[in-house]
Amino acid sequence: MKNSNPNSNKGAFLLLFIFVILISVTVGLALSLRVSTVDENLKSDRVIKTLVVMEDKNRVLFTDVFIYYPISQRGALINILENTGAIFSSLGRVDSIDSVYLEKGIDAYKSEIENLVGQTIPFYIILNLTKFGELTDMLGGMKIFVPSPVDVKNEDGLRYLLPSGVVSLDGDKIRTYLNYEKSDEPEEDLIERRQNVLMAFFSALSRNEKIIQNKKSFEVISKKMTSNLDDDEFYRLVSVISAVDSEHLVPQTITGSKRVVDGKTLLFPYYDGQLIKDVFKQVSNSLISLDNANVNRTYVLEIQNGTTVQGLARNTMALLQSAGYDILTTGNADSNDYDKTVIINHIGNAEIAKSLGDFIRCENIVDESVSADADSTSASNVDFTIILGKDFDGRYVKK
Repeated sequence: MKNSNPNSNKGAFLLLFIFVILISVTVGLALSLRVSTVDENLKSDRVIKTLVVMEDKNRVLFTDVFIYYPISQRGALINILENTGAIFSSLGRVDSIDSVYLEKGIDAYKSEIENLVGQTIPFYIILNLTKFGELTDMLGGMKIFVPSPVDVKNEDGLRYLLPSGVVSLDGDKIRTYLNYEKSDEPEEDLIERRQNVLMAFFSALSRNEKIIQNKKSFEVISKKMTSNLDDDEFYRLVSVISAVDSEHLVPQTITGSKRVVDGKTLLFPYYDGQLIKDVFKQVSNSLISLDNANVNRTYVLEIQNGTTVQGLARNTMALLQSAGYDILTTGNADSNDYDKTVIINHIGNAEIAKSLGDFIRCENIVDESVSADADSTSASNVDFTIILGKDFDGRYVKK
Protein backbone atom coordinates (compact mmCIF):
# COMPACT_ATOMS: atom_id res chain seq x y z
CA MET A 1 0.00 0.00 0.00
CA LYS A 2 1.46 3.35 -1.04
CA ASN A 3 2.13 6.04 1.53
CA SER A 4 0.21 9.03 0.23
CA ASN A 5 1.13 11.34 3.13
CA PRO A 6 2.79 14.37 1.50
CA ASN A 7 4.17 15.53 4.89
CA SER A 8 6.13 12.28 5.21
CA ASN A 9 7.82 12.88 1.82
CA LYS A 10 8.59 16.46 2.72
CA GLY A 11 10.18 15.34 6.02
CA ALA A 12 12.41 12.80 4.28
CA PHE A 13 13.49 15.39 1.73
CA LEU A 14 14.24 17.88 4.51
CA LEU A 15 16.40 15.34 6.35
CA LEU A 16 18.30 14.57 3.15
CA PHE A 17 18.82 18.28 2.50
CA ILE A 18 20.13 18.83 6.03
CA PHE A 19 22.48 15.82 5.65
CA VAL A 20 23.90 17.22 2.38
CA ILE A 21 24.40 20.63 4.01
CA LEU A 22 26.24 19.06 6.98
CA ILE A 23 28.53 17.08 4.65
CA SER A 24 29.30 20.21 2.61
CA VAL A 25 30.03 22.29 5.71
CA THR A 26 32.25 19.54 7.14
CA VAL A 27 34.26 19.20 3.92
CA GLY A 28 34.53 22.98 3.56
CA LEU A 29 35.66 23.36 7.16
CA ALA A 30 38.25 20.60 6.75
CA LEU A 31 39.65 22.26 3.64
CA SER A 32 39.74 25.67 5.32
CA LEU A 33 41.58 24.23 8.31
CA ARG A 34 44.06 22.31 6.18
CA VAL A 35 47.60 23.49 6.94
CA SER A 36 50.10 23.73 4.09
CA THR A 37 52.92 21.19 4.29
CA VAL A 38 55.36 24.06 3.77
CA ASP A 39 53.81 26.11 6.59
CA GLU A 40 53.70 23.04 8.82
CA ASN A 41 57.42 22.54 8.17
CA LEU A 42 58.14 26.11 9.24
CA LYS A 43 56.42 25.48 12.57
CA SER A 44 58.85 22.71 13.44
CA ASP A 45 61.90 24.07 11.60
CA ARG A 46 62.27 27.80 10.98
CA VAL A 47 64.24 27.24 7.78
CA ILE A 48 63.06 25.52 4.61
CA LYS A 49 65.43 22.86 3.27
CA THR A 50 65.00 21.71 -0.31
CA LEU A 51 67.12 19.24 -2.26
CA VAL A 52 67.75 20.45 -5.82
CA VAL A 53 69.03 17.92 -8.36
CA MET A 54 70.08 18.69 -11.94
CA GLU A 55 70.08 15.57 -14.11
CA ASP A 56 70.96 14.94 -17.74
CA LYS A 57 70.97 11.70 -19.76
CA ASN A 58 71.08 9.30 -16.84
CA ARG A 59 73.68 11.24 -14.87
CA VAL A 60 73.65 13.73 -12.03
CA LEU A 61 75.17 17.07 -13.07
CA PHE A 62 74.98 18.59 -9.61
CA THR A 63 73.08 18.46 -6.34
CA ASP A 64 72.60 21.27 -3.84
CA VAL A 65 70.66 21.66 -0.63
CA PHE A 66 68.92 25.03 -0.57
CA ILE A 67 68.46 26.34 2.97
CA TYR A 68 66.11 29.33 3.21
CA TYR A 69 64.98 31.52 6.09
CA PRO A 70 61.77 33.29 4.94
CA ILE A 71 61.77 35.97 7.65
CA SER A 72 65.05 37.52 6.47
CA GLN A 73 64.70 36.19 2.89
CA ARG A 74 68.28 34.92 3.16
CA GLY A 75 69.42 31.59 1.85
CA ALA A 76 72.43 29.34 1.35
CA LEU A 77 73.34 26.67 -1.18
CA ILE A 78 75.42 23.71 -0.06
CA ASN A 79 76.78 21.59 -2.87
CA ILE A 80 76.89 17.81 -2.51
CA LEU A 81 79.48 16.56 -4.99
CA GLU A 82 78.34 13.61 -7.06
CA ASN A 83 81.48 11.62 -6.16
CA THR A 84 80.89 12.00 -2.41
CA GLY A 85 81.68 8.59 -0.98
CA ALA A 86 80.30 6.62 1.97
CA ILE A 87 78.83 3.27 2.88
CA PHE A 88 75.31 3.71 1.55
CA SER A 89 72.75 1.39 3.12
CA SER A 90 70.47 1.59 0.08
CA LEU A 91 73.28 0.12 -2.04
CA GLY A 92 74.89 -2.07 0.60
CA ARG A 93 78.37 -0.95 -0.41
CA VAL A 94 80.85 1.91 -0.56
CA ASP A 95 80.20 4.00 -3.66
CA SER A 96 79.57 7.51 -4.91
CA ILE A 97 76.36 9.23 -3.86
CA ASP A 98 75.21 9.67 -7.47
CA SER A 99 75.08 5.87 -7.80
CA VAL A 100 72.25 5.92 -5.26
CA TYR A 101 70.24 8.27 -7.47
CA LEU A 102 70.92 6.30 -10.64
CA GLU A 103 70.18 2.89 -9.14
CA LYS A 104 67.58 3.57 -6.44
CA GLY A 105 65.89 6.83 -7.39
CA ILE A 106 65.22 10.17 -5.77
CA ASP A 107 63.63 8.95 -2.52
CA ALA A 108 66.61 6.80 -1.58
CA TYR A 109 68.93 9.58 -2.75
CA LYS A 110 67.23 12.14 -0.50
CA SER A 111 67.31 9.72 2.42
CA GLU A 112 71.05 9.06 2.02
CA ILE A 113 71.78 12.80 1.81
CA GLU A 114 69.72 13.34 4.97
CA ASN A 115 71.91 10.74 6.71
CA LEU A 116 75.00 12.44 5.32
CA VAL A 117 74.10 15.94 6.56
CA GLY A 118 72.33 14.87 9.75
CA GLN A 119 69.15 16.83 9.00
CA THR A 120 65.74 16.17 7.51
CA ILE A 121 65.21 17.62 4.03
CA PRO A 122 61.43 17.67 3.49
CA PHE A 123 61.29 18.75 -0.15
CA TYR A 124 63.03 18.08 -3.43
CA ILE A 125 63.03 19.63 -6.89
CA ILE A 126 64.41 17.73 -9.89
CA LEU A 127 65.55 19.79 -12.87
CA ASN A 128 66.03 17.87 -16.11
CA LEU A 129 68.57 19.69 -18.30
CA THR A 130 66.37 19.67 -21.43
CA LYS A 131 63.34 20.97 -19.55
CA PHE A 132 65.57 23.38 -17.64
CA GLY A 133 66.52 24.97 -20.95
CA GLU A 134 62.82 25.47 -21.70
CA LEU A 135 62.28 26.83 -18.17
CA THR A 136 65.16 29.25 -18.70
CA ASP A 137 63.42 30.73 -21.73
CA MET A 138 60.14 30.98 -19.81
CA LEU A 139 61.90 32.97 -17.05
CA GLY A 140 63.56 35.36 -19.48
CA GLY A 141 67.05 33.85 -19.40
CA MET A 142 69.66 33.21 -16.70
CA LYS A 143 72.17 35.93 -15.87
CA ILE A 144 75.65 34.41 -15.55
CA PHE A 145 79.14 35.88 -15.23
CA VAL A 146 81.45 34.22 -17.76
CA PRO A 147 85.02 35.29 -16.87
CA SER A 148 86.53 34.57 -20.32
CA PRO A 149 85.16 33.64 -23.75
CA VAL A 150 84.41 29.94 -24.24
CA ASP A 151 85.45 28.24 -27.48
CA VAL A 152 85.66 24.51 -26.86
CA LYS A 153 85.26 21.37 -28.97
CA ASN A 154 84.27 18.09 -27.37
CA GLU A 155 85.39 14.61 -28.44
CA ASP A 156 82.55 14.42 -30.97
CA GLY A 157 83.66 17.66 -32.60
CA LEU A 158 80.74 19.65 -31.20
CA ARG A 159 81.78 23.28 -30.67
CA TYR A 160 80.74 25.32 -27.63
CA LEU A 161 80.80 29.12 -27.90
CA LEU A 162 79.99 31.60 -25.16
CA PRO A 163 80.78 35.33 -24.81
CA SER A 164 82.51 36.72 -21.72
CA GLY A 165 81.13 39.12 -19.12
CA VAL A 166 77.75 39.26 -17.41
CA VAL A 167 75.45 37.73 -19.99
CA SER A 168 71.84 36.58 -20.05
CA LEU A 169 71.91 33.03 -21.39
CA ASP A 170 68.90 31.53 -23.13
CA GLY A 171 67.90 27.87 -22.85
CA ASP A 172 70.35 26.60 -25.47
CA LYS A 173 73.23 28.63 -24.05
CA ILE A 174 72.55 27.55 -20.46
CA ARG A 175 72.78 23.92 -21.56
CA THR A 176 76.05 24.73 -23.29
CA TYR A 177 77.33 26.45 -20.15
CA LEU A 178 76.57 23.36 -18.09
CA ASN A 179 77.78 20.78 -20.59
CA TYR A 180 81.07 22.03 -21.98
CA GLU A 181 84.22 20.59 -20.47
CA LYS A 182 87.83 21.72 -20.75
CA SER A 183 90.61 19.25 -20.09
CA ASP A 184 92.63 21.84 -18.16
CA GLU A 185 89.70 23.23 -16.13
CA PRO A 186 90.27 22.83 -12.37
CA GLU A 187 87.59 20.84 -10.57
CA GLU A 188 86.86 23.85 -8.36
CA ASP A 189 86.02 25.96 -11.43
CA LEU A 190 83.64 23.31 -12.75
CA ILE A 191 81.87 23.12 -9.38
CA GLU A 192 81.64 26.92 -9.21
CA ARG A 193 80.29 27.10 -12.77
CA ARG A 194 77.48 24.67 -12.07
CA GLN A 195 76.64 26.28 -8.75
CA ASN A 196 76.47 29.64 -10.56
CA VAL A 197 73.65 28.20 -12.67
CA LEU A 198 71.65 27.31 -9.59
CA MET A 199 72.20 30.77 -8.14
CA ALA A 200 71.04 32.24 -11.46
CA PHE A 201 67.95 30.01 -11.28
CA PHE A 202 66.95 31.37 -7.87
CA SER A 203 67.69 34.89 -9.10
CA ALA A 204 65.34 34.27 -12.05
CA LEU A 205 62.63 33.01 -9.68
CA SER A 206 63.07 36.14 -7.58
CA ARG A 207 62.99 38.36 -10.67
CA ASN A 208 59.76 36.68 -11.83
CA GLU A 209 58.15 36.51 -8.39
CA LYS A 210 54.87 38.05 -9.55
CA ILE A 211 54.60 35.60 -12.44
CA ILE A 212 55.42 32.69 -10.12
CA GLN A 213 52.68 33.72 -7.72
CA ASN A 214 50.09 33.74 -10.50
CA LYS A 215 48.61 30.23 -10.33
CA LYS A 216 47.82 29.99 -14.04
CA SER A 217 51.34 31.01 -15.01
CA PHE A 218 52.82 28.69 -12.43
CA GLU A 219 50.91 25.72 -13.83
CA VAL A 220 52.90 26.08 -17.06
CA ILE A 221 56.24 26.70 -15.31
CA SER A 222 55.81 23.84 -12.84
CA LYS A 223 55.56 21.30 -15.67
CA LYS A 224 59.27 21.83 -16.27
CA MET A 225 60.15 20.66 -12.75
CA THR A 226 59.49 17.55 -10.66
CA SER A 227 58.78 17.61 -6.93
CA ASN A 228 57.53 15.38 -4.12
CA LEU A 229 54.66 17.82 -3.50
CA ASP A 230 51.22 17.98 -5.06
CA ASP A 231 50.36 20.92 -7.32
CA ASP A 232 49.04 23.22 -4.57
CA GLU A 233 51.88 22.47 -2.17
CA PHE A 234 54.51 22.89 -4.87
CA TYR A 235 52.97 26.24 -5.77
CA ARG A 236 53.21 27.23 -2.11
CA LEU A 237 56.85 26.12 -1.85
CA VAL A 238 58.04 27.96 -4.95
CA SER A 239 56.00 31.03 -4.02
CA VAL A 240 57.81 31.18 -0.68
CA ILE A 241 61.34 30.57 -1.97
CA SER A 242 60.93 32.93 -4.95
CA ALA A 243 61.12 35.79 -2.44
CA VAL A 244 64.76 34.91 -1.70
CA ASP A 245 67.33 37.70 -1.65
CA SER A 246 69.25 36.17 -4.55
CA GLU A 247 71.99 38.82 -4.41
CA HIS A 248 73.17 37.43 -1.08
CA LEU A 249 72.86 33.70 -1.63
CA VAL A 250 75.79 31.98 0.06
CA PRO A 251 77.26 29.07 -1.99
CA GLN A 252 79.36 26.44 -0.21
CA THR A 253 80.93 23.12 -1.15
CA ILE A 254 81.76 20.34 1.26
CA THR A 255 85.38 19.24 1.01
CA GLY A 256 87.05 16.01 1.99
CA SER A 257 89.83 13.59 1.20
CA LYS A 258 89.94 11.63 -2.06
CA ARG A 259 90.46 7.88 -2.19
CA VAL A 260 90.21 5.39 -5.03
CA VAL A 261 87.67 2.62 -4.39
CA ASP A 262 87.03 -0.06 -7.03
CA GLY A 263 88.55 2.17 -9.68
CA LYS A 264 86.44 5.23 -8.78
CA THR A 265 87.84 8.37 -7.14
CA LEU A 266 85.54 9.14 -4.21
CA LEU A 267 85.48 12.17 -1.93
CA PHE A 268 85.03 11.28 1.73
CA PRO A 269 83.96 14.24 3.92
CA TYR A 270 86.47 15.06 6.64
CA TYR A 271 86.27 13.69 10.18
CA ASP A 272 84.24 10.60 9.26
CA GLY A 273 81.42 12.75 7.92
CA GLN A 274 80.99 14.84 11.07
CA LEU A 275 82.23 18.00 9.35
CA ILE A 276 79.40 18.04 6.82
CA LYS A 277 76.88 17.70 9.67
CA ASP A 278 78.52 20.56 11.57
CA VAL A 279 78.54 22.80 8.49
CA PHE A 280 74.83 22.23 7.83
CA LYS A 281 73.98 22.96 11.43
CA GLN A 282 76.07 26.13 11.48
CA VAL A 283 74.64 27.43 8.20
CA SER A 284 71.05 26.85 9.36
CA ASN A 285 71.69 28.51 12.71
CA SER A 286 73.51 31.48 11.17
CA LEU A 287 70.65 32.24 8.78
CA ILE A 288 68.28 32.39 11.75
CA SER A 289 70.37 34.04 14.43
CA LEU A 290 72.57 36.56 12.64
CA ASP A 291 71.40 39.99 11.53
CA ASN A 292 71.46 41.18 7.91
CA ALA A 293 74.85 42.85 8.20
CA ASN A 294 76.40 39.60 9.38
CA VAL A 295 75.16 37.42 6.52
CA ASN A 296 75.95 39.91 3.77
CA ARG A 297 79.63 39.02 3.56
CA THR A 298 82.23 36.29 3.78
CA TYR A 299 84.58 36.68 6.73
CA VAL A 300 88.33 36.57 6.16
CA LEU A 301 90.61 34.64 8.49
CA GLU A 302 94.29 34.04 9.00
CA ILE A 303 95.36 30.84 10.73
CA GLN A 304 98.58 30.53 12.68
CA ASN A 305 100.11 27.34 14.04
CA GLY A 306 101.17 27.81 17.65
CA THR A 307 102.23 24.18 18.06
CA THR A 308 104.93 21.80 16.84
CA VAL A 309 102.40 19.78 14.79
CA GLN A 310 103.41 20.07 11.15
CA GLY A 311 100.73 21.26 8.71
CA LEU A 312 98.13 21.99 11.40
CA ALA A 313 97.30 25.48 10.06
CA ARG A 314 97.06 24.22 6.48
CA ASN A 315 94.75 21.35 7.43
CA THR A 316 92.59 23.71 9.49
CA MET A 317 92.26 25.96 6.44
CA ALA A 318 90.33 23.21 4.59
CA LEU A 319 88.12 22.76 7.64
CA LEU A 320 87.15 26.43 7.84
CA GLN A 321 86.79 26.87 4.08
CA SER A 322 84.13 24.16 4.21
CA ALA A 323 82.31 26.30 6.75
CA GLY A 324 82.25 29.23 4.33
CA TYR A 325 85.17 31.32 5.61
CA ASP A 326 87.78 32.86 3.33
CA ILE A 327 91.34 32.06 4.42
CA LEU A 328 93.83 34.77 3.48
CA THR A 329 96.98 33.23 4.92
CA THR A 330 98.27 30.32 6.97
CA GLY A 331 101.62 30.17 8.76
CA ASN A 332 103.45 29.79 12.03
CA ALA A 333 102.71 31.88 15.11
CA ASP A 334 105.41 33.81 16.97
CA SER A 335 105.82 30.74 19.21
CA ASN A 336 105.14 27.01 18.91
CA ASP A 337 104.32 26.71 22.59
CA TYR A 338 100.72 28.00 22.79
CA ASP A 339 98.80 25.91 25.32
CA LYS A 340 95.40 27.34 24.40
CA THR A 341 93.86 28.18 21.05
CA VAL A 342 92.83 31.82 20.76
CA ILE A 343 90.60 33.72 18.34
CA ILE A 344 91.57 37.37 17.89
CA ASN A 345 88.59 39.51 16.91
CA HIS A 346 89.84 42.43 14.79
CA ILE A 347 86.43 43.86 13.85
CA GLY A 348 84.67 43.94 17.21
CA ASN A 349 81.86 41.68 16.04
CA ALA A 350 81.19 39.51 19.07
CA GLU A 351 78.36 37.56 17.43
CA ILE A 352 80.41 36.38 14.46
CA ALA A 353 83.41 35.70 16.70
CA LYS A 354 81.24 33.46 18.88
CA SER A 355 79.86 31.66 15.80
CA LEU A 356 83.42 30.98 14.66
CA GLY A 357 84.36 29.89 18.16
CA ASP A 358 81.36 27.56 18.38
CA PHE A 359 82.41 25.84 15.16
CA ILE A 360 85.77 24.78 16.60
CA ARG A 361 84.56 24.86 20.25
CA CYS A 362 86.92 27.68 21.20
CA GLU A 363 85.78 29.95 24.02
CA ASN A 364 89.07 31.88 24.25
CA ILE A 365 88.15 34.97 22.20
CA VAL A 366 89.85 38.35 22.63
CA ASP A 367 89.25 41.74 21.03
CA GLU A 368 92.59 43.03 19.90
CA SER A 369 94.13 44.96 17.03
CA VAL A 370 97.27 43.68 15.37
CA SER A 371 100.17 46.08 15.81
CA ALA A 372 101.81 47.61 12.76
CA ASP A 373 105.10 45.79 13.33
CA ALA A 374 103.53 42.37 13.96
CA ASP A 375 104.49 39.43 11.77
CA SER A 376 100.88 38.52 11.09
CA THR A 377 98.73 39.95 8.34
CA SER A 378 97.43 43.44 9.01
CA ALA A 379 94.12 43.56 10.84
CA SER A 380 92.80 45.68 7.99
CA ASN A 381 93.05 42.61 5.75
CA VAL A 382 91.54 39.98 8.03
CA ASP A 383 88.54 39.87 10.32
CA PHE A 384 89.80 37.21 12.70
CA THR A 385 93.12 35.57 13.52
CA ILE A 386 93.12 32.03 14.90
CA ILE A 387 96.24 30.91 16.75
CA LEU A 388 96.08 27.15 17.19
CA GLY A 389 97.26 25.82 20.53
CA LYS A 390 98.07 22.41 21.98
CA ASP A 391 94.41 22.00 22.98
CA PHE A 392 93.33 21.87 19.31
CA ASP A 393 93.02 18.29 18.00
CA GLY A 394 92.59 19.23 14.34
CA ARG A 395 88.83 19.63 14.58
CA TYR A 396 87.90 20.91 18.03
CA VAL A 397 89.44 22.64 20.99
CA LYS A 398 89.58 20.08 23.80
CA LYS A 399 88.40 21.14 27.21
